[in-house]
Amino acid sequence: MTEEVSKGRRVSGDQRADLAKTAADRYVAGASIRALATELGRSYGFVHKLLGEAGVELRGRGGNNRGKK
Repeated sequence: MTEEVSKGRRVSGDQRADLAKTAADRYVAGASIRALATELGRSYGFVHKLLGEAGVELRGRGGNNRGKK
């Protein structure tokens, strides 16, 4: 991924835009938000918000949640 961003440090400006673009590309290619959070060393919520800022349409939670009848 891009240069590592320390957990807890504020990410803004060009660095945030670059991080959002990279995360968006990886998410669209199939990576999960949790996987991206682990790779970036950031929280799920941070990555979720970052993807939203990048204009990415998030996938559903997937799978059949109700089971078979």
